[in-house]
Amino acid sequence: MTTYQEWKQKAQALSLDGRAFIAGQRCAAASNETFRTLNPASGNVLAEVARCDDKDVNRAVAAARGAFESGVWSQATPAHRKSVLLRLAQLIDEHSEELALLEALEAGKPIGECLALDIPESAACIRWHAEVTDKRYDALSPSGSDVVSMITRVPIGVVGAVLPWNFPALMLAWKTGPALSAGNSVIVKPAEQTSLSTLRIADLALEAGVPPGVLSVVPGFGEGAGQALGRHPDVDLVAFTGSTATGKRFLHYSAETNLKRVVLECGGKNPQVILPDVANLDAVAEQAVAAAFWNMGENCSAGSRIIVPTYKKAELLEKVLTVLALWKTGDPLDPEVRLGALIEEKHYEKVLAHIEQAKEEGARVVCGGRATLKESGGWFVEPTIFDQVTPEMRIAREEVFGPVVCFIEYEDVEDAIRIANDTCYGLAASLWTDNVNSAHKVAARIRAGTVTVNCFGEGDLTTPFGGFRQSGFGGRDKSVYAHDQYCELKTTWLKLD
Repeated sequence: MTTYQEWKQKAQALSLDGRAFIAGQRCAAASNETFRTLNPASGNVLAEVARCDDKDVNRAVAAARGAFESGVWSQATPAHRKSVLLRLAQLIDEHSEELALLEALEAGKPIGECLALDIPESAACIRWHAEVTDKRYDALSPSGSDVVSMITRVPIGVVGAVLPWNFPALMLAWKTGPALSAGNSVIVKPAEQTSLSTLRIADLALEAGVPPGVLSVVPGFGEGAGQALGRHPDVDLVAFTGSTATGKRFLHYSAETNLKRVVLECGGKNPQVILPDVANLDAVAEQAVAAAFWNMGENCSAGSRIIVPTYKKAELLEKVLTVLALWKTGDPLDPEVRLGALIEEKHYEKVLAHIEQAKEEGARVVCGGRATLKESGGWFVEPTIFDQVTPEMRIAREEVFGPVVCFIEYEDVEDAIRIANDTCYGLAASLWTDNVNSAHKVAARIRAGTVTVNCFGEGDLTTPFGGFRQSGFGGRDKSVYAHDQYCELKTTWLKLD
Protein backbone atom coordinates (compact mmCIF):
# COMPACT_ATOMS: atom_id res chain seq x y z
CA MET A 1 0.00 0.00 0.00
CA THR A 2 1.23 3.49 -0.86
CA THR A 3 1.97 5.44 2.32
CA TYR A 4 0.73 8.88 3.32
CA GLN A 5 4.16 10.37 2.68
CA GLU A 6 4.38 8.72 -0.73
CA TRP A 7 0.98 10.10 -1.73
CA LYS A 8 2.10 13.60 -0.74
CA GLN A 9 5.20 13.20 -2.87
CA LYS A 10 3.13 12.00 -5.82
CA ALA A 11 0.84 14.99 -5.39
CA GLN A 12 3.76 17.40 -5.54
CA ALA A 13 4.99 15.76 -8.75
CA LEU A 14 1.65 16.04 -10.57
CA SER A 15 1.41 18.20 -13.66
CA LEU A 16 -2.01 19.87 -13.61
CA ASP A 17 -3.55 21.11 -16.85
CA GLY A 18 -6.68 23.21 -16.45
CA ARG A 19 -7.21 24.12 -20.09
CA ALA A 20 -10.52 23.27 -21.74
CA PHE A 21 -10.87 20.33 -24.14
CA ILE A 22 -12.76 21.32 -27.30
CA ALA A 23 -12.79 19.63 -30.72
CA GLY A 24 -10.07 17.20 -29.71
CA GLN A 25 -7.62 19.79 -28.38
CA ARG A 26 -6.67 21.43 -25.11
CA CYS A 27 -7.22 25.18 -25.31
CA ALA A 28 -7.64 28.34 -23.29
CA ALA A 29 -11.07 29.90 -22.89
CA ALA A 30 -11.96 32.35 -25.65
CA SER A 31 -11.74 35.16 -23.10
CA ASN A 32 -8.41 33.83 -21.77
CA GLU A 33 -9.98 34.05 -18.31
CA THR A 34 -9.25 31.43 -15.69
CA PHE A 35 -10.39 30.57 -12.19
CA ARG A 36 -8.60 28.87 -9.33
CA THR A 37 -9.41 25.36 -8.22
CA LEU A 38 -8.58 24.79 -4.55
CA ASN A 39 -7.55 21.88 -2.37
CA PRO A 40 -10.36 21.53 0.21
CA ALA A 41 -7.97 19.98 2.72
CA SER A 42 -5.70 23.02 2.82
CA GLY A 43 -7.42 25.88 1.02
CA ASN A 44 -4.37 26.13 -1.26
CA VAL A 45 -4.57 26.75 -5.00
CA LEU A 46 -4.12 23.63 -7.10
CA ALA A 47 -4.37 25.02 -10.62
CA GLU A 48 -5.76 27.72 -12.88
CA VAL A 49 -8.68 26.38 -14.93
CA ALA A 50 -10.12 27.81 -18.15
CA ARG A 51 -13.25 29.83 -17.41
CA CYS A 52 -15.42 28.95 -20.37
CA ASP A 53 -18.48 30.96 -21.35
CA ASP A 54 -21.00 31.08 -24.18
CA LYS A 55 -18.31 31.56 -26.84
CA ASP A 56 -16.58 28.34 -25.81
CA VAL A 57 -19.89 26.48 -25.56
CA ASN A 58 -20.77 27.70 -29.07
CA ARG A 59 -17.50 26.35 -30.38
CA ALA A 60 -17.95 23.02 -28.60
CA VAL A 61 -21.54 22.67 -29.87
CA ALA A 62 -20.47 23.46 -33.42
CA ALA A 63 -17.76 20.79 -33.22
CA ALA A 64 -20.21 18.33 -31.67
CA ARG A 65 -22.86 18.96 -34.33
CA GLY A 66 -20.30 18.73 -37.11
CA ALA A 67 -19.02 15.42 -35.80
CA PHE A 68 -22.54 14.10 -35.38
CA GLU A 69 -23.67 15.04 -38.88
CA SER A 70 -20.49 13.66 -40.42
CA GLY A 71 -21.36 10.23 -39.05
CA VAL A 72 -17.81 9.62 -37.87
CA TRP A 73 -19.22 8.41 -34.56
CA SER A 74 -23.02 8.47 -34.89
CA GLN A 75 -22.96 6.23 -37.96
CA ALA A 76 -19.99 4.11 -36.93
CA THR A 77 -20.80 0.45 -36.42
CA PRO A 78 -21.82 -0.47 -32.88
CA ALA A 79 -18.87 -2.85 -32.79
CA HIS A 80 -16.49 0.04 -33.49
CA ARG A 81 -17.99 2.30 -30.81
CA LYS A 82 -17.83 -0.59 -28.41
CA SER A 83 -14.13 -1.21 -29.08
CA VAL A 84 -13.23 2.46 -28.59
CA LEU A 85 -15.14 2.67 -25.31
CA LEU A 86 -13.52 -0.53 -24.08
CA ARG A 87 -10.16 1.03 -24.85
CA LEU A 88 -11.16 4.13 -22.88
CA ALA A 89 -12.12 1.98 -19.88
CA GLN A 90 -8.75 0.26 -20.10
CA LEU A 91 -6.92 3.60 -20.16
CA ILE A 92 -8.86 4.80 -17.11
CA ASP A 93 -7.73 1.66 -15.29
CA GLU A 94 -4.14 2.19 -16.43
CA HIS A 95 -4.22 5.79 -15.12
CA SER A 96 -6.19 4.98 -11.99
CA GLU A 97 -3.56 6.22 -9.56
CA GLU A 98 -3.23 9.59 -11.30
CA LEU A 99 -7.01 10.03 -11.55
CA ALA A 100 -7.57 8.98 -7.93
CA LEU A 101 -4.99 11.51 -6.80
CA LEU A 102 -6.63 14.28 -8.82
CA GLU A 103 -9.99 13.54 -7.19
CA ALA A 104 -8.55 13.33 -3.68
CA LEU A 105 -6.79 16.67 -4.14
CA GLU A 106 -9.63 18.55 -5.80
CA ALA A 107 -12.71 17.02 -4.15
CA GLY A 108 -11.32 16.33 -0.68
CA LYS A 109 -12.22 12.65 -1.01
CA PRO A 110 -10.21 9.98 0.84
CA ILE A 111 -7.54 8.58 -1.47
CA GLY A 112 -8.35 5.02 -0.45
CA GLU A 113 -11.93 5.34 -1.67
CA CYS A 114 -10.90 7.11 -4.88
CA LEU A 115 -8.42 4.37 -5.70
CA ALA A 116 -10.51 1.39 -4.61
CA LEU A 117 -13.98 2.56 -5.65
CA ASP A 118 -14.48 5.77 -7.63
CA ILE A 119 -11.98 5.28 -10.44
CA PRO A 120 -12.40 1.50 -10.89
CA GLU A 121 -16.19 1.98 -10.88
CA SER A 122 -15.84 4.72 -13.51
CA ALA A 123 -13.90 2.37 -15.78
CA ALA A 124 -16.37 -0.44 -15.07
CA CYS A 125 -19.28 1.84 -16.00
CA ILE A 126 -17.74 2.79 -19.34
CA ARG A 127 -16.97 -0.87 -19.98
CA TRP A 128 -20.52 -1.98 -19.11
CA HIS A 129 -22.14 0.50 -21.45
CA ALA A 130 -19.61 -0.35 -24.15
CA GLU A 131 -20.75 -3.95 -23.98
CA VAL A 132 -24.39 -2.89 -24.39
CA THR A 133 -23.59 -1.06 -27.64
CA ASP A 134 -23.85 -4.06 -29.95
CA LYS A 135 -26.38 -6.03 -27.93
CA ARG A 136 -29.61 -4.01 -28.16
CA TYR A 137 -32.08 -4.96 -30.87
CA ASP A 138 -34.71 -2.83 -32.56
CA ALA A 139 -38.15 -4.14 -33.55
CA LEU A 140 -40.81 -4.63 -36.22
CA SER A 141 -44.42 -3.82 -35.44
CA PRO A 142 -47.19 -6.41 -36.11
CA SER A 143 -48.73 -4.25 -38.84
CA GLY A 144 -49.58 -6.84 -41.49
CA SER A 145 -47.97 -8.52 -44.49
CA ASP A 146 -48.28 -5.51 -46.80
CA VAL A 147 -46.14 -3.30 -44.54
CA VAL A 148 -42.67 -3.35 -43.06
CA SER A 149 -42.87 -1.12 -40.00
CA MET A 150 -39.52 -0.67 -38.28
CA ILE A 151 -39.16 0.77 -34.77
CA THR A 152 -35.60 1.90 -34.23
CA ARG A 153 -33.59 3.90 -31.73
CA VAL A 154 -31.50 6.70 -33.20
CA PRO A 155 -29.06 8.90 -31.26
CA ILE A 156 -30.63 12.13 -30.11
CA GLY A 157 -27.72 14.28 -31.33
CA VAL A 158 -25.77 16.72 -29.17
CA VAL A 159 -25.88 16.00 -25.44
CA GLY A 160 -24.86 18.37 -22.67
CA ALA A 161 -23.75 16.70 -19.43
CA VAL A 162 -23.60 18.93 -16.36
CA LEU A 163 -21.78 17.20 -13.51
CA PRO A 164 -21.67 17.53 -9.72
CA TRP A 165 -18.53 17.87 -7.62
CA ASN A 166 -19.02 14.92 -5.27
CA PHE A 167 -18.19 12.07 -7.69
CA PRO A 168 -16.56 13.77 -10.69
CA ALA A 169 -15.20 10.77 -12.63
CA LEU A 170 -18.03 8.43 -11.75
CA MET A 171 -20.77 10.87 -12.75
CA LEU A 172 -18.87 11.56 -15.97
CA ALA A 173 -19.00 7.82 -16.68
CA TRP A 174 -22.70 7.57 -15.76
CA LYS A 175 -23.52 10.24 -18.36
CA THR A 176 -21.01 9.66 -21.14
CA GLY A 177 -21.09 5.86 -21.07
CA PRO A 178 -24.64 5.45 -22.43
CA ALA A 179 -24.63 8.72 -24.41
CA LEU A 180 -21.48 7.80 -26.37
CA SER A 181 -22.56 4.18 -26.71
CA ALA A 182 -25.73 5.35 -28.47
CA GLY A 183 -23.74 7.43 -30.96
CA ASN A 184 -24.21 10.95 -29.61
CA SER A 185 -21.75 13.81 -29.35
CA VAL A 186 -21.29 14.97 -25.75
CA ILE A 187 -20.25 18.29 -24.19
CA VAL A 188 -19.39 18.08 -20.50
CA LYS A 189 -19.59 20.95 -18.04
CA PRO A 190 -17.85 19.74 -14.87
CA ALA A 191 -18.50 21.40 -11.53
CA GLU A 192 -16.17 24.36 -11.17
CA GLN A 193 -14.74 22.83 -7.99
CA THR A 194 -13.71 19.59 -9.72
CA SER A 195 -12.62 19.92 -13.34
CA LEU A 196 -9.24 18.24 -13.45
CA SER A 197 -10.11 14.52 -13.55
CA THR A 198 -12.82 15.16 -16.17
CA LEU A 199 -10.35 17.01 -18.38
CA ARG A 200 -7.78 14.24 -17.98
CA ILE A 201 -10.32 11.57 -18.95
CA ALA A 202 -11.12 13.61 -22.08
CA ASP A 203 -7.44 13.32 -23.02
CA LEU A 204 -7.71 9.56 -22.55
CA ALA A 205 -10.87 9.42 -24.67
CA LEU A 206 -9.02 11.03 -27.58
CA GLU A 207 -6.19 8.54 -27.11
CA ALA A 208 -8.71 5.70 -27.10
CA GLY A 209 -10.09 6.78 -30.47
CA VAL A 210 -13.10 8.98 -29.69
CA PRO A 211 -13.07 11.36 -32.70
CA PRO A 212 -12.45 15.10 -32.21
CA GLY A 213 -15.69 16.95 -31.52
CA VAL A 214 -17.50 13.89 -30.19
CA LEU A 215 -16.44 14.66 -26.60
CA SER A 216 -15.62 18.16 -25.32
CA VAL A 217 -15.16 19.54 -21.80
CA VAL A 218 -15.99 23.19 -21.04
CA PRO A 219 -15.07 24.01 -17.44
CA GLY A 220 -16.55 27.11 -15.87
CA PHE A 221 -19.37 28.41 -13.72
CA GLY A 222 -23.09 27.78 -13.85
CA GLU A 223 -23.99 31.29 -14.92
CA GLY A 224 -21.48 31.05 -17.77
CA ALA A 225 -20.85 27.66 -19.34
CA GLY A 226 -23.73 25.89 -17.57
CA GLN A 227 -26.45 28.30 -18.59
CA ALA A 228 -25.05 28.61 -22.11
CA LEU A 229 -25.27 24.84 -22.51
CA GLY A 230 -28.79 24.75 -21.07
CA ARG A 231 -30.00 27.51 -23.40
CA HIS A 232 -28.16 26.52 -26.57
CA PRO A 233 -30.64 25.94 -29.44
CA ASP A 234 -28.48 23.22 -31.00
CA VAL A 235 -28.18 21.07 -27.88
CA ASP A 236 -30.75 18.27 -27.99
CA LEU A 237 -30.57 17.06 -24.38
CA VAL A 238 -29.07 18.12 -21.07
CA ALA A 239 -28.37 15.49 -18.42
CA PHE A 240 -27.82 17.11 -15.02
CA THR A 241 -26.85 15.81 -11.60
CA GLY A 242 -26.86 18.28 -8.72
CA SER A 243 -29.16 20.29 -6.51
CA THR A 244 -32.91 20.40 -7.06
CA ALA A 245 -32.85 24.19 -7.30
CA THR A 246 -30.31 24.14 -10.13
CA GLY A 247 -32.11 21.28 -11.84
CA LYS A 248 -35.26 23.38 -12.01
CA ARG A 249 -33.31 26.10 -13.83
CA PHE A 250 -32.54 23.66 -16.64
CA LEU A 251 -36.24 23.02 -17.09
CA HIS A 252 -36.72 26.79 -17.47
CA TYR A 253 -33.83 26.99 -19.96
CA SER A 254 -35.43 24.24 -22.03
CA ALA A 255 -38.89 25.82 -21.95
CA GLU A 256 -37.53 29.22 -22.93
CA THR A 257 -35.45 27.93 -25.86
CA ASN A 258 -35.75 24.78 -27.99
CA LEU A 259 -37.59 22.36 -25.67
CA LYS A 260 -34.50 20.20 -25.40
CA ARG A 261 -34.95 17.04 -23.40
CA VAL A 262 -33.85 17.41 -19.76
CA VAL A 263 -32.80 14.54 -17.50
CA LEU A 264 -32.39 15.46 -13.83
CA GLU A 265 -30.93 13.56 -10.89
CA CYS A 266 -31.24 15.84 -7.88
CA GLY A 267 -31.26 15.84 -4.11
CA GLY A 268 -32.56 13.55 -1.41
CA LYS A 269 -33.40 13.32 2.28
CA ASN A 270 -33.15 9.59 2.46
CA PRO A 271 -34.55 7.46 5.27
CA GLN A 272 -33.00 4.43 6.92
CA VAL A 273 -35.96 2.54 8.39
CA ILE A 274 -35.25 -0.08 11.05
CA LEU A 275 -38.25 -2.34 11.68
CA PRO A 276 -38.93 -3.76 15.17
CA ASP A 277 -38.12 -7.36 14.14
CA VAL A 278 -34.43 -6.70 13.41
CA ALA A 279 -32.26 -8.75 15.78
CA ASN A 280 -28.70 -7.97 14.62
CA LEU A 281 -28.17 -4.28 15.31
CA ASP A 282 -24.41 -4.63 14.85
CA ALA A 283 -24.94 -5.16 11.12
CA VAL A 284 -27.38 -2.27 11.00
CA ALA A 285 -24.88 0.03 12.71
CA GLU A 286 -22.10 -0.78 10.22
CA GLN A 287 -24.31 -0.02 7.25
CA ALA A 288 -26.01 2.98 8.85
CA VAL A 289 -22.67 4.70 9.44
CA ALA A 290 -21.60 4.05 5.86
CA ALA A 291 -24.95 5.34 4.58
CA ALA A 292 -24.69 8.56 6.56
CA PHE A 293 -20.98 9.39 6.40
CA TRP A 294 -19.56 7.86 3.22
CA ASN A 295 -17.97 10.63 1.15
CA MET A 296 -18.46 12.98 4.12
CA GLY A 297 -22.20 12.75 3.60
CA GLU A 298 -21.74 14.66 0.33
CA ASN A 299 -23.89 12.13 -1.45
CA CYS A 300 -27.41 12.54 -2.82
CA SER A 301 -28.35 9.05 -1.63
CA ALA A 302 -26.88 9.49 1.87
CA GLY A 303 -29.07 7.94 4.57
CA SER A 304 -29.42 11.09 6.67
CA ARG A 305 -32.51 10.03 8.67
CA ILE A 306 -32.33 6.94 10.90
CA ILE A 307 -35.93 6.02 11.72
CA VAL A 308 -35.88 3.58 14.62
CA PRO A 309 -38.35 2.11 17.16
CA THR A 310 -38.23 4.05 20.42
CA TYR A 311 -37.26 1.01 22.48
CA LYS A 312 -34.35 0.13 20.13
CA LYS A 313 -32.98 3.65 19.75
CA ALA A 314 -30.54 3.66 22.69
CA GLU A 315 -28.98 0.32 21.76
CA LEU A 316 -28.59 1.23 18.08
CA LEU A 317 -27.20 4.64 18.89
CA GLU A 318 -24.52 3.10 21.11
CA LYS A 319 -23.50 0.68 18.36
CA VAL A 320 -23.42 3.46 15.74
CA LEU A 321 -21.10 5.49 17.98
CA THR A 322 -18.80 2.48 18.35
CA VAL A 323 -18.56 2.05 14.58
CA LEU A 324 -18.14 5.76 13.91
CA ALA A 325 -15.22 5.95 16.36
CA LEU A 326 -13.22 3.94 13.81
CA TRP A 327 -13.76 6.52 11.07
CA LYS A 328 -10.78 8.85 11.08
CA THR A 329 -11.12 12.46 9.87
CA GLY A 330 -8.09 14.06 8.23
CA ASP A 331 -6.01 14.73 5.15
CA PRO A 332 -7.56 12.86 2.20
CA LEU A 333 -4.08 11.72 1.14
CA ASP A 334 -3.75 9.66 4.33
CA PRO A 335 -4.82 6.08 3.45
CA GLU A 336 -6.21 5.62 6.98
CA VAL A 337 -8.64 8.53 6.65
CA ARG A 338 -12.33 7.73 6.07
CA LEU A 339 -13.65 11.30 6.31
CA GLY A 340 -11.95 13.99 4.24
CA ALA A 341 -12.67 17.68 3.73
CA LEU A 342 -15.88 19.35 2.60
CA ILE A 343 -15.70 20.68 -0.92
CA GLU A 344 -15.39 24.44 -0.33
CA GLU A 345 -15.67 27.14 2.31
CA LYS A 346 -19.18 28.17 1.27
CA HIS A 347 -20.49 24.64 1.63
CA TYR A 348 -18.59 24.14 4.90
CA GLU A 349 -20.31 27.20 6.35
CA LYS A 350 -23.68 25.97 5.11
CA VAL A 351 -23.24 22.60 6.84
CA LEU A 352 -22.19 24.29 10.09
CA ALA A 353 -25.23 26.57 9.85
CA HIS A 354 -27.51 23.51 9.54
CA ILE A 355 -25.91 22.09 12.67
CA GLU A 356 -26.41 25.30 14.66
CA GLN A 357 -30.00 25.58 13.53
CA ALA A 358 -30.73 22.01 14.63
CA LYS A 359 -29.36 22.81 18.08
CA GLU A 360 -31.58 25.88 18.29
CA GLU A 361 -34.63 23.80 17.35
CA GLY A 362 -33.97 21.39 20.21
CA ALA A 363 -32.10 18.51 18.63
CA ARG A 364 -29.46 17.02 20.92
CA VAL A 365 -25.88 16.65 19.71
CA VAL A 366 -24.71 13.13 20.52
CA CYS A 367 -21.29 13.54 18.92
CA GLY A 368 -19.51 16.03 16.69
CA GLY A 369 -21.26 19.25 15.85
CA ARG A 370 -18.19 21.39 15.31
CA ALA A 371 -15.59 22.39 12.77
CA THR A 372 -12.29 20.59 13.20
CA LEU A 373 -8.67 20.62 11.98
CA LYS A 374 -8.83 24.38 11.50
CA GLU A 375 -5.03 24.59 11.61
CA SER A 376 -4.92 22.76 8.24
CA GLY A 377 -6.54 25.68 6.43
CA GLY A 378 -9.07 23.21 5.05
CA TRP A 379 -12.79 22.70 5.55
CA PHE A 380 -13.35 19.80 7.94
CA VAL A 381 -16.47 19.12 10.01
CA GLU A 382 -16.74 16.47 12.71
CA PRO A 383 -19.13 13.60 11.92
CA THR A 384 -22.29 14.67 13.72
CA ILE A 385 -25.18 12.68 15.16
CA PHE A 386 -28.39 14.31 16.40
CA ASP A 387 -30.89 12.68 18.75
CA GLN A 388 -34.33 13.87 19.88
CA VAL A 389 -35.15 14.95 16.34
CA THR A 390 -38.77 15.29 15.29
CA PRO A 391 -39.96 15.08 11.66
CA GLU A 392 -40.91 18.78 11.67
CA MET A 393 -37.37 20.01 12.36
CA ARG A 394 -35.45 21.42 9.40
CA ILE A 395 -32.56 19.01 10.07
CA ALA A 396 -35.06 16.22 9.30
CA ARG A 397 -36.41 17.86 6.15
CA GLU A 398 -33.62 19.74 4.37
CA GLU A 399 -30.71 18.14 2.58
CA VAL A 400 -27.53 18.98 4.51
CA PHE A 401 -25.08 17.24 2.15
CA GLY A 402 -22.53 16.86 4.91
CA PRO A 403 -21.48 14.44 7.68
CA VAL A 404 -24.70 14.82 9.67
CA VAL A 405 -27.33 12.21 10.57
CA CYS A 406 -30.39 12.41 12.80
CA PHE A 407 -32.22 9.76 14.84
CA ILE A 408 -36.02 9.88 14.65
CA GLU A 409 -38.09 7.58 16.86
CA TYR A 410 -41.38 5.91 15.99
CA GLU A 411 -43.97 3.80 17.82
CA ASP A 412 -45.45 1.61 15.05
CA VAL A 413 -44.61 0.63 11.48
CA GLU A 414 -47.34 2.79 9.96
CA ASP A 415 -45.74 5.77 11.69
CA ALA A 416 -42.31 4.77 10.33
CA ILE A 417 -43.62 4.64 6.76
CA ARG A 418 -45.32 7.99 7.17
CA ILE A 419 -42.09 9.59 8.47
CA ALA A 420 -40.02 8.00 5.70
CA ASN A 421 -42.31 9.46 3.02
CA ASP A 422 -42.70 12.84 4.70
CA THR A 423 -40.32 14.67 2.35
CA CYS A 424 -40.40 16.47 -0.98
CA TYR A 425 -37.72 14.06 -2.21
CA GLY A 426 -37.78 10.41 -3.19
CA LEU A 427 -34.34 9.30 -4.28
CA ALA A 428 -33.25 6.40 -2.07
CA ALA A 429 -34.12 4.57 1.12
CA SER A 430 -32.82 1.69 3.21
CA LEU A 431 -34.94 -0.79 5.11
CA TRP A 432 -33.88 -3.32 7.75
CA THR A 433 -36.06 -6.29 8.62
CA ASP A 434 -35.70 -10.00 9.38
CA ASN A 435 -39.07 -10.78 7.81
CA VAL A 436 -39.30 -11.27 4.06
CA ASN A 437 -42.99 -10.35 4.00
CA SER A 438 -42.25 -7.06 5.74
CA ALA A 439 -39.39 -6.44 3.33
CA HIS A 440 -41.71 -6.65 0.32
CA LYS A 441 -44.69 -4.87 1.84
CA VAL A 442 -42.86 -1.96 3.46
CA ALA A 443 -40.39 -1.44 0.59
CA ALA A 444 -43.34 -1.18 -1.80
CA ARG A 445 -44.82 1.65 0.27
CA ILE A 446 -41.64 3.73 0.56
CA ARG A 447 -41.66 6.34 -2.18
CA ALA A 448 -38.13 6.24 -3.52
CA GLY A 449 -36.42 5.32 -6.77
CA THR A 450 -34.16 2.81 -5.01
CA VAL A 451 -34.98 0.93 -1.80
CA THR A 452 -32.25 -1.33 -0.46
CA VAL A 453 -33.14 -4.00 2.09
CA ASN A 454 -30.71 -4.94 4.88
CA CYS A 455 -27.94 -2.92 3.28
CA PHE A 456 -27.04 0.54 2.03
CA GLY A 457 -26.29 1.05 -1.64
CA GLU A 458 -27.43 2.15 -5.06
CA GLY A 459 -27.64 -1.26 -6.72
CA ASP A 460 -25.10 -2.01 -9.41
CA LEU A 461 -24.57 -1.04 -13.04
CA THR A 462 -27.50 -3.19 -14.14
CA THR A 463 -30.03 -1.26 -12.03
CA PRO A 464 -31.46 2.18 -12.90
CA PHE A 465 -30.75 5.03 -10.51
CA GLY A 466 -32.93 8.09 -10.10
CA GLY A 467 -35.69 9.45 -7.94
CA PHE A 468 -39.33 10.34 -7.47
CA ARG A 469 -40.77 13.80 -6.93
CA GLN A 470 -38.12 16.54 -6.52
CA SER A 471 -35.27 14.02 -6.61
CA GLY A 472 -35.43 13.51 -10.34
CA PHE A 473 -37.08 14.04 -13.68
CA GLY A 474 -36.95 12.66 -17.18
CA GLY A 475 -34.89 9.50 -16.94
CA ARG A 476 -32.43 7.33 -15.06
CA ASP A 477 -28.70 6.82 -14.79
CA LYS A 478 -27.14 3.35 -15.12
CA SER A 479 -28.58 0.19 -16.68
CA VAL A 480 -29.96 -0.27 -20.20
CA TYR A 481 -32.70 2.21 -19.34
CA ALA A 482 -30.11 4.99 -19.42
CA HIS A 483 -29.56 4.32 -23.13
CA ASP A 484 -33.17 5.05 -23.98
CA GLN A 485 -33.01 8.64 -22.75
CA TYR A 486 -30.13 9.40 -25.14
CA CYS A 487 -32.10 8.10 -28.15
CA GLU A 488 -35.12 9.07 -30.15
CA LEU A 489 -37.62 6.33 -30.97
CA LYS A 490 -38.28 6.33 -34.70
CA THR A 491 -40.90 4.60 -36.82
CA THR A 492 -40.15 3.83 -40.48
CA TRP A 493 -43.30 2.73 -42.34
CA LEU A 494 -42.55 0.93 -45.61
CA LYS A 495 -45.62 0.12 -47.77
CA LEU A 496 -45.12 -2.91 -49.97
CA ASP A 497 -46.67 -3.38 -53.43
